[in-house]
Amino acid sequence: MITEIIVGIAVIFAGLMALASARAIWVAPDALTRANVLGPTTCIAIPVLLMAKLLHDWVTDGFDPNDTVRAVLSITGMLVVASVSSFYMGRALFSTRNEDPAEHELEDDPRII
Repeated sequence: MITEIIVGIAVIFAGLMALASARAIWVAPDALTRANVLGPTTCIAIPVLLMAKLLHDWVTDGFDPNDTVRAVLSITGMLVVASVSSFYMGRALFSTRNEDPAEHELEDDPRII
């Protein structure tokens, strides 16, 4: 059936994206880059898997509004959590990698003893 082919292609595509992200994490030079290369998996591959599962359920069991709402909420939650966590993880990693220039300004200020 054509929908099974579409679902299969979507699952293979998501798997290849996850594999590519794992490879990119393996060769990334530092922690900040490793955190940033997770984007394709968290923002594309997992939602594609959820949509493929939803399509498969629609074809085999028929349209179920409960499954549709759960899939939409899962995809939305995944995108929001991935974006916010990536932002905070990137900031934390960036701040540990770079020194604060304000600390050096205070050391050079003659008014501070």
